[in-house]
This record gives sequence, C-alpha cells and structure tokens, in this order.
Amino acid sequence: MNLQEYKRIDIGKDEVLPLAERMRKEGRYLVMIHAMINKEGQPDISWDYAVDPIIESYHVVGETCVPSIGEIYCEAATWPERELNELFGFTFEGLDVSKRLFLPEDMLETQGKGQIMVTPLKELVEKNLGSQNAEGEVKE
Repeated sequence: MNLQEYKRIDIGKDEVLPLAERMRKEGRYLVMIHAMINKEGQPDISWDYAVDPIIESYHVVGETCVPSIGEIYCEAATWPERELNELFGFTFEGLDVSKRLFLPEDMLETQGKGQIMVTPLKELVEKNLGSQNAEGEVKE
C-alpha cells in the first residue's frame, strides 16, 4: 500500500493568507485545518493542502489569533475554523462566529472560550437538550 507523504512546514501568521491565495490559484485542495496544544503547551494551528503526491501541512505555533481563509476556501475553511474557535477558543480574524455550530448558545458566555475541553459530556448533553423545545428544535 502506498501512503501519501506528509511534509510539515512552519510559517508565521502573516503568511497564512498569501499561502492560501497561492494554493487556491494553483488549484490545490484545502484538506483540513487542525489545531492542538503541543507538548510545550503552545497552540499549534495547521492548514493541510493537497500538493500531489504530498500533503503539505503549514503550522503556526504559539498564536491563538490567526487570519481566516474563509474568503478564499469558503466552507472548506469556515467550518473547521468555527469548530476550532468554539472548541479551543482560537480566533480567526474575519470569521463570523455570531452563531454556534453545536454548543449551547449560552455555554461559552458563562464558562469561557474553549471550555468544551474540560466540560463533562453529561453536562454538555443536558445543556444542549435544555435549549430544545418539545419537538426537538433548537430554541432561538
């Protein structure tokens, strides 16, 4: 079996937009946007692009606020950016976060950003079910 090669490249946050624009112009697919807290306790946000036969993974380390590439890659970028904003509290400049993806609307205001990482699942389910009406529809 032949696996796709992975190449890590560290960049500064000022390189995120020009890189996305170049990749889009070259017809490269945005595979995914990831984030984690690395072994040193620093945020590590990465953008993976398909540059056949390689996945090039561009990492910005130590930043919690980076530019959004949603204007360039549409939903392929805005969805994972919104997830990372909601789950980790990372800020993507220019990203519309006026509505939650899946957390209760009041959760982050009462507990702080990124609190899903430390909130028990039972509590999340109870909060989420509490924001639904009898028909299972989410209350506005």
